[in-house]
Amino acid sequence: MLPSPSAPGLRPFFRGLIAALILVALAILFVDRAASTWSNAHLHGIVFFHWITWAIEPVPALAAGSLVVAALMRARGWQPGPAGKTWIACGVATVGAIVLKDELKWFFGRTWPESWVPGAPSWIGTHTYGFFILHGGSGWFSFPSGHMTVTTAPMAVLWRRVPRLRWIWGGLIGLMALGLWGSDYHFIGDMIAGTFLGAGCAAGTLLFVD
Repeated sequence: MLPSPSAPGLRPFFRGLIAALILVALAILFVDRAASTWSNAHLHGIVFFHWITWAIEPVPALAAGSLVVAALMRARGWQPGPAGKTWIACGVATVGAIVLKDELKWFFGRTWPESWVPGAPSWIGTHTYGFFILHGGSGWFSFPSGHMTVTTAPMAVLWRRVPRLRWIWGGLIGLMALGLWGSDYHFIGDMIAGTFLGAGCAAGTLLFVD
C-alpha cells in the first residue's frame, strides 16, 4: 500500500514540491527574460562566472567512481560508519540526479537563454522563449539546470549529515547559481527547478541512510 500524501514523512516533500512549482512559475512569467537580458547586456564576457560553472565538470565522474570504490570495499568486508554512509549517499544522490535531470530536460524541451548550440533558437539570439515538450535536441535542453541539480544533490546530503558546515554547503549552491546567471547559461526558473530536483534526490537517498 502506498503511503498517504498526508503522512508525516511525506509532508515536507509535498510542501517543497508546491513551493518549487510556484517559484518556477513566477520565474517563468516575470523574471527569466529580464534576468537573462540584463546578464547578457552587463556581465557578458566576464570569465570569472564561467570558471565557477566549470567547477562542476569532474563531479559526475567522481560520484560514479566513488560508488565503484565503495562497492569494492564493501565486497572486502568494509562496514561503513557515519562518514562512509555520507560518502555513499553523496554518490547515490548525485548519480540519481544526473539521470533524472537528463530525462526531464528531454521531456520539457526548453530553449536556452543564449544560442550555445549552432542554429538553435534562444531568447537572446532569436527571441524564442518557451517549452517545446518532447522536442529533443541539445538546443532544447535548458530545463531544469543540470549544474544546479548536480551541485545541490551532494550539498543537500552534506547539509543534512554535516550540519555544522551548512554555511559552506549552502554557499557552494549559491555560488553555482551566481555563476550560471552571470554566464547567462540558464534562466532563473531552470536554476530553481534544478535546486529542488537535487534536494529531492538527496532527500530520497537519505531515507535509506538516516
